[in-house]
Amino acid sequence: MKAALATLFVTAAGLIALSYIDSYQAAYDLAYGAIVAMALSISLTFFWLWRARATPLALGMGFGWAGASGVMGWWWVYSLLSRPEAMVESRLLFVFVSCYFVGGLLHFKVIVRSLGWRAVAVLFPLVAVVLGSLIT
Repeated sequence: MKAALATLFVTAAGLIALSYIDSYQAAYDLAYGAIVAMALSISLTFFWLWRARATPLALGMGFGWAGASGVMGWWWVYSLLSRPEAMVESRLLFVFVSCYFVGGLLHFKVIVRSLGWRAVAVLFPLVAVVLGSLIT
């Protein structure tokens, strides 16, 4: 835990320092580029693990991290390209959001199974999330 907190402190301090030394945009570009690359690597690792061991949790993690890398990557590229109009309302973004959604669904499925609940119980948190989204 100490090493993780130290790494968090050094990373945050480094990015904040870069934002003052160069610019906020430089720190943003560096941070998002790094996290997109890490999320993609983590996703591929979980897909490999799923293929090697066929665990449902690894599959959920693979989709979840693929969605994370895709959504963050979308906004990172959007920023790098100076906010192109073609990306503002592109439906292609929904492919990455769908990966995120599938990852979440598979996580709920594993949780429900681990608790010994009926498969239909996975619908309750999903319905709650969808209804919550409709409120806004």
